[in-house]
Order: sequence, then C-alpha cells, then structure tokens
Amino acid sequence: MKHAVIVTGGKQYRVAEGDVIYVEKLDAEEGATVTFDQVLCVVDEDRTAVGTPVVEGASVTAKVEKNGKSAKVRVYKMKPKKGYRRTQGHRQPYTKLTVEAIQA
Repeated sequence: MKHAVIVTGGKQYRVAEGDVIYVEKLDAEEGATVTFDQVLCVVDEDRTAVGTPVVEGASVTAKVEKNGKSAKVRVYKMKPKKGYRRTQGHRQPYTKLTVEAIQA
C-alpha cells in the first residue's frame, strides 16, 4: 500500500489513497482539487523515498469534501475571591479532504 507524509497548516499527516483527513482551513471551495507539494516521505511496497526536507517531484492530490467548524470549546477564566469570571467560546475552522492520488 502506498502512503505519504505531507505538511499543511504547520502539521504533518500520514495519508494513503482513499483516506479522509481533516486539516486546517484551506482557501478552496467544496468539490475543488488541491495539490500538496510539500511531501516529506513516500513509501511504496518495494521503495521508500525520504526527502531532505521534501521529496523532489512528489505530490499528493486531494478533493475538498467540506469546509466547516469543529465543536465549540469553552474557555473559562476565574480568579478566586476577586469576582473575576470570563467565559469565551472558540470553534476551529477545518477542511475535510479525500486523498485521491499520490505521485512520486
């Protein structure tokens, strides 16, 4: 099985063809195709290519399934005996991708 390690949004992801991954929000519409050229490693059944820092000529193609927001995270701050209480919410945006092809 062929898989690769890509970099997007400051994070590394190990992907194979057909995988569904959630990455930091990308500027792409639903149904669009995105290409990642920062491929750190490509592993095939009989061959392994490790880049320094990236593999030359390698790319990963993925289709954008959805842009959305994750579940809300509550941030609560309090200082005892001072009457200080603050509640804040945060929803991190994401892009859902389906990996279509790995070229190496």
